[in-house]
Amino acid sequence: MVNDSKIKKGDLGENLVSQFLIKQGFIIKEKKYRRKLGEIDLIAEKNDILAFVEVKLRENIYFDISEVVNLTKQQKIILAAKEYISYNNVSDKICRFDVALVEQNKDDFKIKYIPNAFTENF
Repeated sequence: MVNDSKIKKGDLGENLVSQFLIKQGFIIKEKKYRRKLGEIDLIAEKNDILAFVEVKLRENIYFDISEVVNLTKQQKIILAAKEYISYNNVSDKICRFDVALVEQNKDDFKIKYIPNAFTENF
């Protein structure tokens, strides 16, 4: 079971990244898109790009947090994205998988945004 502080931390990270993307000209289409096979933190659109975004927030960085989005997690995101694309009849967009790494140091946050962080590889 996930505790409340983890949920609040996740929500904070997603909100910070949403604000970041909006400033970059993106429109947030979905937050917490959950399906049986997987979940996508954010789905954002800008011009001909549809970005499926995984958000990770960490307070203490003892390792490269980009390693947190392992192959299994990537596969789940890809499956959920395929369902979103099919259900919404998306055919005119360039779809990509981005990762947003949010590092927290007390009340200071840094976002490292990685477009095309991974691709469908299975």
